[in-house]
Amino acid sequence: MRLAASAGASSLRPQVAAHVAAKKAMRRAALRDCGQRCVYCAERLDHRTATLDHVVPLARGGAYDPGNLVTACGPCNRLKCDMLPFDFFASHPWAGANFVRYARAVHRALKRGARRAVSLAFAQADLMAA
Repeated sequence: MRLAASAGASSLRPQVAAHVAAKKAMRRAALRDCGQRCVYCAERLDHRTATLDHVVPLARGGAYDPGNLVTACGPCNRLKCDMLPFDFFASHPWAGANFVRYARAVHRALKRGARRAVSLAFAQADLMAA
């Protein structure tokens, strides 16, 4: 079956192309804003290995908004899954420290929360060690 044969498919094709182009543009912008690094592990990324991560996941009320999009490598993106950023940074403070360093274009509230979660995680680690 050919897609162009149906009347609805011919009108859908430009929409799909526009969506793909918009997603590529968002990925390029996020990659540029994050210094071409994974914001969680600081690994160097290129346009083939970078994945878009929603800092506040869509499943938890996040938006497709440039202030909520960062680049991450595949393993870090899977590790974060659909966790809220503060929960993720509390359990992985190294990721939060890198996030504060490399996520330049995210909302200020997300960065403040990341700093707070990292500080608390390191303070708890110090208490456990003592």
